Amino acid sequence: VQLQASGGGLVQTGGSLRLSCAASGRTFRTNVMGWFRQAPGEEREFVAAASGIGPSTYYSAPAKGRFTISRDKDKNTVHLQLNSLKPEDTGVYYCAARGSAGWSIAVVTRPSAYDYWGQGTLVTVSS
Repeated sequence: VQLQASGGGLVQTGGSLRLSCAASGRTFRTNVMGWFRQAPGEEREFVAAASGIGPSTYYSAPAKGRFTISRDKDKNTVHLQLNSLKPEDTGVYYCAARGSAGWSIAVVTRPSAYDYWGQGTLVTVSS
């Protein structure tokens, strides 16, 4: 099983990026998928998650209103649209998938709840 993240890059404050994560090796149609990020010297933090059953999504406070997670189940892909980017959004963004469809805010916001991880894609926002 592989998750391949792409779409990162260098962007100015206020700019936008669209991250993509393509899964292969199994289907994640009904599984929770999410995005996390890690800034230099910081712990990995939750950004957004999307349920595989129904339309439920959840965002961290910094992401809410600026980022949008979406899924293309036919293509086994999850996207993260980043708008109004700020320098503090800089970091490596990781996509992840749970091995189950279980949806609980207390669970899907934890890195330990995810079984599969992509390699990360670097987002750098210049001031």
